[in-house]
Amino acid sequence: MTFFEWVEDRLGHFVLQAVFVIVSTTVLLSTGTSIGIITLLLIMWFFFFIGIQAIQFVKMRSHLCELECIMDNLDEKYLFAECIPKPQSIYERKLFDLSRRAGMAMISNVSNARGSYQEYQEYVESWVHEIKTPITAAGLICRNADLEIRRKLAPELAKIEAHVERALFYARLENPEKDMVICQTSLEEIAAKSIEQYKTLMIQNNIRLELENIDQIVYTDKKWLVFVLGQLFQNAVQYKSEAPVISLVSRRLGNQVQLMVQDNGIGIESHELPRVFDRGFTGSNGRSRGGSTGMGLYLCHRLADYLQIDIKVNSRVNQGTCVTLTFPAKQNLTKL
Repeated sequence: MTFFEWVEDRLGHFVLQAVFVIVSTTVLLSTGTSIGIITLLLIMWFFFFIGIQAIQFVKMRSHLCELECIMDNLDEKYLFAECIPKPQSIYERKLFDLSRRAGMAMISNVSNARGSYQEYQEYVESWVHEIKTPITAAGLICRNADLEIRRKLAPELAKIEAHVERALFYARLENPEKDMVICQTSLEEIAAKSIEQYKTLMIQNNIRLELENIDQIVYTDKKWLVFVLGQLFQNAVQYKSEAPVISLVSRRLGNQVQLMVQDNGIGIESHELPRVFDRGFTGSNGRSRGGSTGMGLYLCHRLADYLQIDIKVNSRVNQGTCVTLTFPAKQNLTKL
């Protein structure tokens, strides 16, 4: 709160004081009081009034600074009413009590919402683990089926499995720190695991894979990064060209490591690039080719944020797309 804001807030009070002074001066003059005495009284009143206002301004500003400090240090902002000191005036105490009652109602609602979300999350995770069993069984049956049946069913089973995996990670997205472990790990190992997971999809789509200088050490969570790379692979396959190539190129930038996942696919329109990380955004490619949920890059961006990885997308129509992941240096990590 600035001094001018405070003056503006108390402008009505100052006007009343000015009216009081004018009326008092008029009365004193009408009773024959000398100009000298009136002037002395006005000077005394002026300094007394200014002193009182200055004290009130300093106290109020100090109190507001204290409240702002309490708010800034709170992780759960809705607990603010429970943490502030109780005011002294009757009017402020009444407002304080009303605010606390509203805060208690909010805490109750938040607690109920968290409980409901926890139940939902547990249900989704349970459902995902249960649904994986029949998917795996269907995959085994498919392997023993005729070539034509395998050719038709295998891609569809892969899509179902990808959607199920995406649902699991989406359910975990609100509290990823529960099973997130950021540690020193091999980028080559993570890339190999992700490639192994999606090798069937790549083989079916005749993808040529190129790796360059990925024998780097990074600080990240293995399973979350495997998922991120998997989403990028799926996008590259879905929007592939006639002779599809996916390249993984890594390089060191000082204390950081950069991984570029490139493809030579159909690319993304320039005006759509600012929205590629928006939830549910499919773009013109997703609408024309179908089968897009608009969740892949959204999840990648959210997870990259938790992993403290900077993620950027560059693309040109009919030339391809490059997603760049910049891993943090160990000394810059806030979660380890």
